[in-house]
Formats: sequence, C-alpha cells, structure tokens
Amino acid sequence: MLITFIIVPVLHFLTMDAKIKLLARQTVDKIYRKIKREYKIDIHKFGTNVGIGADGTPTKYIDDIAEKIALSFIKKSKIPVNILSEEAGFVDFGGKYTFVLDPIDGTRNAYRGIPFFGVSLGVGKKYLEDIEYGVVRNIPTGDLFIAEKNNGAFLNNQRFAIPEIPSNDVLVSIALGINADDLAIDLAKKGKIRSLGAASLEMCMVAVGAFDYYIVSKEYLRITDIAASTLVIREAGGVVTNISGENLDMKISLDERTSVIACCNNELVKNLISLGKN
Repeated sequence: MLITFIIVPVLHFLTMDAKIKLLARQTVDKIYRKIKREYKIDIHKFGTNVGIGADGTPTKYIDDIAEKIALSFIKKSKIPVNILSEEAGFVDFGGKYTFVLDPIDGTRNAYRGIPFFGVSLGVGKKYLEDIEYGVVRNIPTGDLFIAEKNNGAFLNNQRFAIPEIPSNDVLVSIALGINADDLAIDLAKKGKIRSLGAASLEMCMVAVGAFDYYIVSKEYLRITDIAASTLVIREAGGVVTNISGENLDMKISLDERTSVIACCNNELVKNLISLGKN
C-alpha cells in the first residue's frame, strides 16, 4: 500500500469560516472523547434501544448519547449551524450551513465489541456536492480524517493522495448480507473482500489505499453515512459514483438513499460495473 504524505499545518489551508470548521472539529472531538470513555467502562449498554430515530430505525443508547453531545455543544456555541442527523432529523438553528452528522457510524460494531466504528460530520448547504468540509474519526484508533473542498485530504494532519491505480493484490470492501444484490455477490466471488459495517471509515480506507474500492450495490446509504467521507475521497483524488457509474450527488435530507462505488478513478468504476455483468 502506497500512501503519499505531505506535512502541512491544518489551520493554514482552511478557507471556510474558521469558527464553523473549528466547531465541526470540536463536535467530533467531544463525541470521540465521551464514547471512548464509555467504551472502556461498559460497552454492553451501547446496544440498548432507547427510541425510534428520525430515519425510522431504532435508536441505540450509543447513538443517543453521541447525538445529544453534538446537539448540546452546537446549541451552546451560539454559532448558527443547522444539524441533519439520523436520530434527530433536521434541526434548524437558522444557519447558512448544515452539519450532516452520523454520530456513530458502525453502531452494531460498537455494541458488539468490534473496534471499527466512528464519527462522521460533513458541512454543507443543500447537496452532497455542496459539502465543503468533512471530518471522520475512527473512535477505537483515534485516526482523524479531514478534507476541505479544493484544499485536499489529511490523515492525522498529514496530506495524502489516493493511489493512482489499484494494488496488484486487490483487496476490496463490499456490503454483503441483506444489502447485497447479484452485482455485489458476483464481485465478491472474484476477489479478496472485507465487509466491515461502517461506510464512512471504509470509504476513508479506500482514500488511503488500504482498500482498492468500496461498493454498496443497493440504494441503501443516506447522506449522513457518506457526506464527509465522499469529500475525503474526492479531495484525495478519487471518485465516488452510484452503482450506474454516475457522479454521486443527493440532497442534504434523510429522504434519499443511494448506492456507492468509491475508488481511485472512473476507469475502475467502468471495469467494476462490466465485471459484475459478466
């Protein structure tokens, strides 16, 4: 795996309002620190159902406490940014920007004790293409991915670029189980695969070259799952499309779902779609 790093002071390349970017970073950090502490004490309560979220699915204890941390912190900040989150839905604070938040990506991993889950926060206005700033943090490892539109992608404050071509020893992440269709199953038979259950982190793994591509072949993912990581991949030089190979865009809303192909270039997207048909 080849990862290209260039050390750059993070605050020097930001162009969005610094207060909003700082708030995004601090919000993710607040969630990270709280869940990290709770994880060491008692992970079993993480999976307790505490209600039904705005997306219509059960809200787990871990999602609830993570989201409440974000809502409370943002409200106290007095900085006018809205929030779109899977549990609370859209919360209008009268802001120009919206924080597109998945407070815990990989909830099932978290409450089952699988150390692969994180926080994902993208900052934009109306569409996925509008996302200007993204933060993804792997809670068990602490790894921090940050991207800003037209300014690159950073892992732990070091700039990186996606490998230009896949590895000779191709390793991929494909959503299987109930979220798989014939294309996913066909592709799974043709290579070495993983299915890790945390879309934002899996996409970031593509961005740094740990995976050669990531596919969710059914229209399953919401913008809260992928807002930040889509920007990470694109700013690292990669592409994110739907399963038809079309450049991925969607509204900042919980109403839409999408399929995803994330990889290094459009030629690979075409090859993957073609392989799935053969």
